Amino acid sequence: MIGTLYGLGVGPGDPELITVKAFRKLKESPVIAYPKKQKGSKSYAQKIIDVYFSANEKDMLGLVFPMTKDPAILEKKWTETVERVWEKLEEGKDVAFVTEGDPMLYSTFIHMMRLMQECHPEAPIQVIPGISSINGVASRLGIPLADGDEHVAIVPAREDYETMKKVLMENDCVIFIKVAKVIDFMVGLLKELDLLEKASVVTKVTSDEEIIWKASELEGADLQYLTLMVVRK
Repeated sequence: MIGTLYGLGVGPGDPELITVKAFRKLKESPVIAYPKKQKGSKSYAQKIIDVYFSANEKDMLGLVFPMTKDPAILEKKWTETVERVWEKLEEGKDVAFVTEGDPMLYSTFIHMMRLMQECHPEAPIQVIPGISSINGVASRLGIPLADGDEHVAIVPAREDYETMKKVLMENDCVIFIKVAKVIDFMVGLLKELDLLEKASVVTKVTSDEEIIWKASELEGADLQYLTLMVVRK
């Protein structure tokens, strides 16, 4: 019997926002795979589940995902990572691959799933949805994402003036992910469109490290990667 690979969303940060089903699969799976930082510090997803499990209770499979755009390095490292997971599945062990938020929304698991299907199509794969940071930030800020016939967009922020402006002009609410590296650009665009006071920024939403700002406070700021911007007209 081949084990099942579970793509398991553990929520946006607060450990109590793990679903009942996700918690059950974590308990049932002998192997928990998680993104591991190269420098040894705990990854965000690992911190979320640490509340419930210690390393001696499970086979904890730490997977390093290289932060590079070099296709040769990426292919080699990703193949190695998939094979490490496959070894456990081939032993008949279920593997719960944990990811913050939802596994099918801008998640590392998406690439893992595709490569596993390509390299080992016989491997059973199931996805257990999780509460995303988008849902978390709406709740924390008390901002409805969409109501009635309103339009909402989820967009990776980038220094593309025409595209970012178009998104803001055409939607009632926009959630910008990956905003940390382009915060000055985004603040400038919001000023131009007279939307600066309509924007809020949150880092590590719902976690005990959560920080909430007004966008007007952030020109020149050095923000962490897990930061969202919400613009609600």
